[in-house]
Amino acid sequence: MVGRVQRDGLLDGLNPAQRRAVITDAAPLAILAGAGSGKTRVLTRRIAHRVHQGTAEARHVLALTFTRKAAGELTTRLRALGVRDGIVAGTFHAVAYGQLRRRWADRGEPEPALLDRKVRLIVPLLPRRAQSGGRGLQAADVAAEIEWAKARMVGPERYAAEAAAAGRTPPAAPDLIASLFDRYETEKRRRGVVDFDDLLLRCADALHDDREFAASQRWRFRHLFVDEFQDVNPVQCRLLDGWRGERPDLCVVGDPNQAIYAWNGADPRFLTDFREHFGAAEIVRLDDNYRSSPQVLTVANAVLGSGLRDAPPLKANRPDGPLPTVSSFDTDRDEATQVARAIRRRQRPGRPWSHMAVLARTNAQLLLFEEAMRTAGIPFRVRGGKFLSQPEVRHAMADLRRRPSSPLAAAMADLQEIIDESAAAGDGPAADRARQLEGLLGLARELAVIDPGASVAGFLSWLAATASRDDPGERADAVELATFHAAKGLEWPVVFLTGLERGLVPIGHADDAESRAEERRLLYVAVTRAEEELHCSWAERRTFGTRTSSRVPSPWLAAVEAAIKALESGGGPADWRRFLDDNRAKLRSAAERRPKILVGANADPVLLSALKAWRATTAKASGMPAYVIFHDTTLAALAEARPSTIDGLLAIPGLGPVKTGRYGDALLALLAEHAATGS
Repeated sequence: MVGRVQRDGLLDGLNPAQRRAVITDAAPLAILAGAGSGKTRVLTRRIAHRVHQGTAEARHVLALTFTRKAAGELTTRLRALGVRDGIVAGTFHAVAYGQLRRRWADRGEPEPALLDRKVRLIVPLLPRRAQSGGRGLQAADVAAEIEWAKARMVGPERYAAEAAAAGRTPPAAPDLIASLFDRYETEKRRRGVVDFDDLLLRCADALHDDREFAASQRWRFRHLFVDEFQDVNPVQCRLLDGWRGERPDLCVVGDPNQAIYAWNGADPRFLTDFREHFGAAEIVRLDDNYRSSPQVLTVANAVLGSGLRDAPPLKANRPDGPLPTVSSFDTDRDEATQVARAIRRRQRPGRPWSHMAVLARTNAQLLLFEEAMRTAGIPFRVRGGKFLSQPEVRHAMADLRRRPSSPLAAAMADLQEIIDESAAAGDGPAADRARQLEGLLGLARELAVIDPGASVAGFLSWLAATASRDDPGERADAVELATFHAAKGLEWPVVFLTGLERGLVPIGHADDAESRAEERRLLYVAVTRAEEELHCSWAERRTFGTRTSSRVPSPWLAAVEAAIKALESGGGPADWRRFLDDNRAKLRSAAERRPKILVGANADPVLLSALKAWRATTAKASGMPAYVIFHDTTLAALAEARPSTIDGLLAIPGLGPVKTGRYGDALLALLAEHAATGS
């Protein structure tokens, strides 16, 4: 039931597009809701309006979300609108699990146990080195590949081909991942367990293969609503088709310009090509933004640029705010220090710490900001995953646990060598690893200052004791530190966007048009988190271990600066375009003036090919990814310099004492062989 007070005000305060989205009888219906356009408000009012009008029964409504928090918010808002009973709001996984449990009970089948973590089954399947905690293939990386495959309904037998077709770079040879995937599925069957991905697959299969089950669920859920539809993956869409059958009663809400999870299996084409997938449908666009100032929105629209598809830019509905700013700093450490000072200046009565956020592309970048906040005495919390949970940091920690009695100084030297080699490879996955490990090395240095004689065991204990010192639950009023991804769905009056450099924004491994387009949308998402103030920055030099590299601005920073110039000149929202070409030319000129060191540019191609073949054989024998042996940059430098002694090897960027001791003899033998043949 919908109470009279709520029902009479359901359309109050809605703009024409929102009102249309709430009252239209069209089905299927796709609501393209831009950032800050009130999508949750529209979705809940549409459900309440339909219940009030009698075109939907509350007990037959299913509202699907992607998180339990979002489901809870939908339920709370519907209750406030007077819709208190019967509606089911939940995640795809939760609803599928509930239906499967009922089916198993009805059929008298034993309910399989639910496996909460894939890694428990994967670890025993890994090569021995990885099982013992070495820096080889990690269970979490294999689990991520399995999840990606299952989201696309890809089994072990098709994994290698589909990963190649998608341009995916797995953490090990595709055939090895496929084999581990197959053995994982076999082990699940042997134990009689299912994982969370199986819930979606099994429920979708049952809906398509069991007419009686499908009929009962379609009778139960006659009116379907889906939030954040740009994040739906193929298996979720198949499940939705199973619930829907041939009926048109489907309403989805989403924003194609906030599609940032394609790397994880999501397919925004289900939204962008909605009519192709769901037949004749009405599309309603919500283009009025109620979150950000006109100045912030001008920057957001400029960032997205041609990525707007055929939709108009968002329109501001808030008062003017201050001009956004762009700052460059000499170093990444200077950037962190100055941002912390700027935050302290802005904190005042009426503006608590929690009204401000620092956003970065990767978790590893946030560590410097943690240090700067701590030094400045600013309370903070880290959202979206602890630093120590990052993949490469986990790998390094596992390696440290194998030698607890070693001096911390020796472990730091090994870490330094890995960081230097990774940094030598330039932007891309190697640079991402360097950023993560640099954070861990920084923590080790912090303890070494306090206790110069610390052991690895002491370092691990110290980390465990200090890991929760800035837990989000400890401080209600604190500056938020978050990645661009973790910031989605949130908003703050003051936002600092940091590290806007090529190699980070876009990330270095975004090496095709599709992934770069997603990176552009990710920056757009980050910009639209700001309500009043937006401050962008980048560093001219960034340090990874002992190696400091020159940086250039993100290619999209030109659009940001063009938008700011347009605002300064009193131009309209679209006038940023006429400033863009000048900005691009200036940025290109600045980049060309920076020194470039092209190590390995004159590498012997025959020798380089032989080195890569040796690396592939060595990686396969040790059960670890090839990049852990050596990066392409290091092999190219070897093929160019052709060293013949251990000292010569040590002079190669990325070749330190540890790897020279491990692989030096084999490398010198290979180099000598090619020198003897005159190749």
